[in-house]
Amino acid sequence: MDFYTKSAWVIPLIPLAAFLALTALGRNYRKAGVIIGTFAALASFAMSVLVLVERFGQDAVDYNYSFDWIRISGYTLEIGFEVTNLTALMLIVVTFVALLVNVYSAGYMKNDERITVFYGYISLFTFSMLGLVLSDNMLSLYIFWELVGVCSFLLVGFWYTKPAAKAAAKKAFIVTRIGDAALLIGILLLFWYMPDHALGFTMIESVFEGQGGIIATGITTVIALLIFLGAVGKSGQFPLHVWLPDAMEGPTPISALIHAATMVAAGVYLLARTFPIFEASLFASDVVAYVGGFTALFAATIALAQNDLKRVLAYSTISQLGYMFMAIGLGSWTGGIFHLFTHAFFKALLFLAAGSVIHAVHTQNIQEMGGLHARMRITTATFAVGALALAGIPPLAGFWSKDAIMAVALEQNLFLFAVGLAAALCTALYMTRVFVLVFLGKPKTGSEGGLESPTVRAGGAGGAKESPRTMTLPLVVLALAAIAAGFVETPWNGWLGGWLSGEEAVAHVSPAAIIGSIAVAAAGIYLGWRFYGSDRTRPAVVKEAAPWLARLLERKYYVDEAYEFVFVRGLRALGTLLGAFDTYIIGGLVKLAGSAAGISGKMALRLQNGSIGTYSLAAVIGMVVLAAAIIGRRLLS
Repeated sequence: MDFYTKSAWVIPLIPLAAFLALTALGRNYRKAGVIIGTFAALASFAMSVLVLVERFGQDAVDYNYSFDWIRISGYTLEIGFEVTNLTALMLIVVTFVALLVNVYSAGYMKNDERITVFYGYISLFTFSMLGLVLSDNMLSLYIFWELVGVCSFLLVGFWYTKPAAKAAAKKAFIVTRIGDAALLIGILLLFWYMPDHALGFTMIESVFEGQGGIIATGITTVIALLIFLGAVGKSGQFPLHVWLPDAMEGPTPISALIHAATMVAAGVYLLARTFPIFEASLFASDVVAYVGGFTALFAATIALAQNDLKRVLAYSTISQLGYMFMAIGLGSWTGGIFHLFTHAFFKALLFLAAGSVIHAVHTQNIQEMGGLHARMRITTATFAVGALALAGIPPLAGFWSKDAIMAVALEQNLFLFAVGLAAALCTALYMTRVFVLVFLGKPKTGSEGGLESPTVRAGGAGGAKESPRTMTLPLVVLALAAIAAGFVETPWNGWLGGWLSGEEAVAHVSPAAIIGSIAVAAAGIYLGWRFYGSDRTRPAVVKEAAPWLARLLERKYYVDEAYEFVFVRGLRALGTLLGAFDTYIIGGLVKLAGSAAGISGKMALRLQNGSIGTYSLAAVIGMVVLAAAIIGRRLLS
């Protein structure tokens, strides 16, 4: 009955085999690259569905298989894979989005000469994330965690001829290293303090759920905060969020994959897997909740003033991830995973729809768009579904998952509930702004600014047309998922939470949270329409009334500038100072020693010149000096 569960290790190996095959074939086999990459994603998705079906069985139990990997002085480190309801759900999310991204990329990347390389990178990325999901201990998870980071570097910088893409790839790699280093230290501390140095998730759960003083509270808090910092880096939470918007320099299908189902989801998944550690530390849980709430509102306000279509969606991702962190910090890891589940569909939809728009008008600046609804009906309709789901309009998926978080916040922390409502208001407002400026109004013939690909050099909104079927079909499928996915967990039916946690499903009906969520979403849409639809002079009036606020939001609160001044310039100045110290102090001492040896050698050479007269004179002078010293000493005594 559990045949597919026991065979789950095959799921990540399929995209790995595709990556190896595409690497061996080289970039000349363009059609083969598309076929191999897509069918590998399809096979992994089909296998994941079979695993999920088995997990629905009444007799389904968590399955773990491991083998001895390293033996050192009597200690044995095991590595393997584990299948739980959580991992089964994540397998579906990752493989489903990866499959649709592969199909979509066949049309979007059709003219790119490195399309085979692109599909190889996607396959490697998918393998890395699937390996992370199936890992049964912290060490193997960390290995795949780092591999995900390497893949993001390759994909964000895929168009490496663009200076901005190269800079964004380096920025993503360096910024996430901060969190990765913290996570590694946390794993080492966990290894040191855990009984028998166990790092398996099952053992971690059993130790921290019934703590009883096995690990001191202070150490538990330190470990939890280090793990949290690792999640902050990967999931783009404040203050390590700065890499995520810049990652938009990569191709749009990669933006969808990174922002919906893989890299940014890894941080939330890590917190869910290590949730018992946070449960054992109230302080660490509060930090997670407040950082998540702050990030949700912080990023949502920035998105209000951005004109790059993909960057608006990037800050939206940061904001929605903040909701997930807030839910986990408030004690509802199932609520955070539920929002991760629904967010994967509507955010992938929004990014791919944005790619369809960019593919048609060849600009990412929403101020240069308009009137696309008449020319791109499928893209318009599906983008509208994704925008409404993100805004939290019932009965779309985003409403149910966001309401689950808001209900917990209302029960646990009124301040964070208010913060969540404020972020929801901003979300509805900026998504209405985007939709109105891009799809409604009159067409504009845009400039060449904001081009995504260096290979694209034509267009303008006036000549836009609908994207090919390979691009619109994934949009339709994701739109259907964004409509239906939320019904797995409603205020009156807590099925998903019960299934994930293995406990009896409990309904959490909160009329105040439901009414509040709907009210702020409707208010945001209304304000967005009044500002950008019915009277487009209003934004200018607001900007003139508070130019400092507009500038503050446009410049993203000057966080990048602050990092540039403090860290980049500071480290360069420190490097210059250390270079000068090395050159003039260390190097100077070495040169001084060499010069002193040379001078003393020359002086000795002058004394040893072979002249008997010079030697006699030196002997007489020496005798005189010696005699003077003896006589002077006696006189003084």
